[in-house]
Amino acid sequence: MCRTTRVSLKYIWVNDVLTIRDVNQFYGQSHTLRDVELEVPAGQCTCLMGRNGVGKTTLLNCIMGALPLASGEIIYHDLPLHTVPMEQRARHGIGYVPQGRQIFPLLSVEENLEIGLPARRDRSRTIPAFIYELFPVLKEMGNRRGGDLSGGQQQQLAIGRALVIDPNLLILDEPTEGIQPNIVAEIGDIIGKLNREMGMTVLLVEQKLTFVKKVADRFCILDRGRPVAKGDVKELSGSLIKEYLTV
Repeated sequence: MCRTTRVSLKYIWVNDVLTIRDVNQFYGQSHTLRDVELEVPAGQCTCLMGRNGVGKTTLLNCIMGALPLASGEIIYHDLPLHTVPMEQRARHGIGYVPQGRQIFPLLSVEENLEIGLPARRDRSRTIPAFIYELFPVLKEMGNRRGGDLSGGQQQQLAIGRALVIDPNLLILDEPTEGIQPNIVAEIGDIIGKLNREMGMTVLLVEQKLTFVKKVADRFCILDRGRPVAKGDVKELSGSLIKEYLTV
């Protein structure tokens, strides 16, 4: 049973950008997602948490269409997203930064960014100026191959590529993994700016508690493929951390 903490009144009148209802998914005989329910309110940052192997990345893959649903539905605004082909989901304003970044190492930084342009709804073929304002290093290294960048720079490139489509919803899978502390801090500041200043909705998978408490408004903890706790990030208690997050 999901233990839902007391939720602040500020969430009651906020529309949800993404609503996940009764989602189940299997790998062979393994039941990887079990009756998952999750709401991602507009203009806020929601963090999906849990130990390794509990289904966090699997859920993101279902949202992006890389994995089919066994049952349930995923609603994006009023659109039944689970019925939309994977290759069309970015065109509906969903930016995705996968775990491991998955940039194109032999393409230049600029070419990596340009890959997202065909998914823009306004059909612009110009990299938005705000990408370079957020990540000046990408402007400086525009002609350098993606594979020649440091891990932190590659993560900035992956986020920039997702932002090129001008998304309403930005989904990030462990953006701080393997990144040096100064870049982690920069990524946190950028997520905060996108979320709180630009009004972009963010769904984040992250395990660093200090980072989560800095950037997130809400949390949802998965355990064995099932939500076990969710609410305001300020109510992420020591007992929840000990029971579901510590190794």
